[in-house]
Amino acid sequence: MPGGRSRAAAARDVALFRYSLIRPLADPGLDAAARGALVRELAAQRHVGPAGDLVTVSRSTLDRWIRAWRSGGFDALVPPQRHVDPRTEAAMLELAAALKRERPGRTAAQVARVIAAEKGWAPSARTLQRHFARHGLGGRGRDGGTPTQVFGRFEADAPNELWICDGLHAGTVRGPVVDGRDTVLLAIIDDHSRYVVGGRWGFGENTLGLQATLHDAVRAHGCPVGFYCDNGGAFVSHQLAWSLAVLDIKITHSRAGRPQGRGKIERWNRTCREQFLVEIETGGGAGGSAVSTLAELNRLFNAWLHQHYHRAAHSETGQAPATRYHRDDASPARRPDPDQVRRAFLWQERRGVSSFATVSLAGNRYEVDASLAGRKVDLLFNPFDLTRIDVEFNGRPMGQAVPHQVKRHAHPDVTPHVPAPAQATGIDYLRLLEAAHQTDTGRAINFPALAGDDRHDNEDERR
Repeated sequence: MPGGRSRAAAARDVALFRYSLIRPLADPGLDAAARGALVRELAAQRHVGPAGDLVTVSRSTLDRWIRAWRSGGFDALVPPQRHVDPRTEAAMLELAAALKRERPGRTAAQVARVIAAEKGWAPSARTLQRHFARHGLGGRGRDGGTPTQVFGRFEADAPNELWICDGLHAGTVRGPVVDGRDTVLLAIIDDHSRYVVGGRWGFGENTLGLQATLHDAVRAHGCPVGFYCDNGGAFVSHQLAWSLAVLDIKITHSRAGRPQGRGKIERWNRTCREQFLVEIETGGGAGGSAVSTLAELNRLFNAWLHQHYHRAAHSETGQAPATRYHRDDASPARRPDPDQVRRAFLWQERRGVSSFATVSLAGNRYEVDASLAGRKVDLLFNPFDLTRIDVEFNGRPMGQAVPHQVKRHAHPDVTPHVPAPAQATGIDYLRLLEAAHQTDTGRAINFPALAGDDRHDNEDERR
């Protein structure tokens, strides 16, 4: 073929160049001293190579070419041709390059995941890295521009021994924007397995969002022994301390300016940026997932979390987080009863009872038991509904406060969420994962039981 003839001609040109250099050296009339002087002279010079550029040739190379010519003649000077069949289709590499250009923050590994989700298979990340390097498409392209530093090697001995919580902010590059507002992910991971026991996106790192995330995690997985977090406002709030105290969970805060021990949550944040956030369209353009509501953002996040992150082997543990968290020899987590969970996640504020047996909260006034006049009581309430207030004195329930004057029905710290429409098209990795997640969820539903088949119901009860 034309390409083959071109390579063969180039190889013959190389052989001719080599022959032109070593032929005078192979003259049998030269003694050793003269040949040595000529070799040194040629090695010190620059020669016009077969490609037209100036090259130098070392003495050892000249000696090797002389030996080859003496043993095999001119053909021995022809460089061997490598017959390498391309292993990756050009169209696949072009698609990979297009995905990288579309979102420079995608790593080679992430591009491979997107291709595999779309096509059913993908080249290796190493192959894509080499392809990107050849075309000047850059490296990892992390959002922050600097690799995340990982501190410490501590690891809990078992699942649910320690949960770590943090808020993932957009950083130097804007993250998902909903209704013109930046969003924040509050996530809780199990230290031993790196399994995400709870995570949800909201409009800020606030107490309400943190309690909602913790509530979902406790309802789904039970209580950990310890809870580790930083010193942000939501993490040092009285309400979080109350929730953990009621659930008998020990809280530990990282020391200011000393991030040691937070390596796992920092590594998780980086993974979330490189594999999930990079696929979220923030500029309204084509080629990825555009989100219009927090519910949609959380739905896509959960699909990615359960379809990919929990199933992929972790780089440090060598196991998938789901496999390591749900291991057979793990002791079950302590599960609080529903009343304890409800009490833990009500907001709590201490108030003094007036001589008229009334208390005030958020501008409202309530009547309490007359025996509590002049005492300090705890008011437990849902911040979204200030019409029902539970009263406790020294940990003992004292009935409900009776609304006397209600001007505000929700706590002032509660901020409503307003949705905004948006949409984009293209190869949508996250929606492919969402479809797979919905399929898996559908398979897990016991449809005969829903239809009222007693036989299946009895089997479920036996299990």
